[in-house]
Amino acid sequence: MGRMADRFIEVSLAKRGVQCTAKLLDDRAPVTCAAVWEALPLGSDVYHAKYARNEIYALFPAFADREPPLENPTVTPIPGDLCYFSFSGTELGTQAYGYEPEAEVRAGTTVVDLALFYERNNLLLNGDVGWVPGIVWGQIVEGLDRMAEACNDLWRAGAQGETLNFRRA
Repeated sequence: MGRMADRFIEVSLAKRGVQCTAKLLDDRAPVTCAAVWEALPLGSDVYHAKYARNEIYALFPAFADREPPLENPTVTPIPGDLCYFSFSGTELGTQAYGYEPEAEVRAGTTVVDLALFYERNNLLLNGDVGWVPGIVWGQIVEGLDRMAEACNDLWRAGAQGETLNFRRA
């Protein structure tokens, strides 16, 4: 059986004009990679993590036929990891998270969180629910330094009006 050709995506912060390139980890998270690849392009409001530390992410309505299994899981993502999380709307629906009603975080919904980790020392431990393992489905292979600078700016200056976008490279 032949090896699948490497696939790449561009991850960008639109307002800041910064992008990086990620390689899909098809060999480690094939179901997740297939689901994300088929859903591209994706873009939504960006958030900076409150609990996990050096993470930015965007929320999307469920886009896979079935949610991917927990393949290639981690609770300690490293710089450049792209992670996939799936939550029920009730898990994210408390005021502590600060999402607007249009973020579709209500009971009966599934919310997909696509995240980029840009620096070290991350721990996926949430005070409300405990450990939150993520699926590592991609790795930044180009442009992480510039993206990390933009992520730090997002943390300090705010995320208002900024979007996180994923598209095929």
